[in-house]
Amino acid sequence: MGPTEIFEAAKPHAPGLGIATVYRTIKRLLDEGYLQQVDLPGEAPRYETVGRPHHHHFRCSQCERVFDLEPCAADFSALVPAGFTLEKHELYLFGRCQDCMAG
Repeated sequence: MGPTEIFEAAKPHAPGLGIATVYRTIKRLLDEGYLQQVDLPGEAPRYETVGRPHHHHFRCSQCERVFDLEPCAADFSALVPAGFTLEKHELYLFGRCQDCMAG
């Protein structure tokens, strides 16, 4: 989630909450190792909890929601040039979600 999404989700539960508090809390959770930053191309940073299994993301080009794609089922070792070692990978998918396709 991004800071604005976190703020909107928390507002009904904490009416006096301000966006600055959300940013401070995110920074603290990052510093303490509870959150990790997720960088999607062309987007502001998003955050998710640490310790989740490796996964990828799908961003709807219409509603702009981001969905987790679990588990990672791809084997990219065949794409690695000879003599290179693959250490990690990131995959981002873009398209329209089921809700936007129906509407």
